[in-house]
Amino acid sequence: MKFYPTEIANKTFDRKMMGFDPEQVVNFLTVIAAQTENLAQQIQTLTEELKEKELQLHEYRDRDNVLRSAITQATKMTDQMKTETEHEVKLIIADAQQKAETITRDAKDSLRKIYQEISDLKKSRMQFEANLKAMAQAHLSLLEQAEAYMPKMRMQHMDLE
Repeated sequence: MKFYPTEIANKTFDRKMMGFDPEQVVNFLTVIAAQTENLAQQIQTLTEELKEKELQLHEYRDRDNVLRSAITQATKMTDQMKTETEHEVKLIIADAQQKAETITRDAKDSLRKIYQEISDLKKSRMQFEANLKAMAQAHLSLLEQAEAYMPKMRMQHMDLE
């Protein structure tokens, strides 16, 4: 059975012969009641503090869970961004390599065309020089023939005068 401090303080006892000194019993019960009241207040205070601490603990746990969730989400996002970035980098590198190969191939094709043009120009020059020499020789031959013919014509012309 539970006794409250006020019940202890107000408790009365039957008197019997040779019983306890009622004043000592009352004084003792008053002290016990005061101590019990003090303990009850301490228990009430500690219970309230415990409830506050439990609420704080619950809030801290909630915050901890929120932080853990945020960290987990941030980690996932970071990993996802890293993966996406690596994929984009690979695509950019592949595109750059493809463009470099195209530029290299185009440059080689241009170089081949330039070499072919140079070769064609050399052939044209050689043919032009050969034609020029042939034409010069033909003109020299004509001049020689004309000179051989012309002295006869001059003499004939002189004879006519």
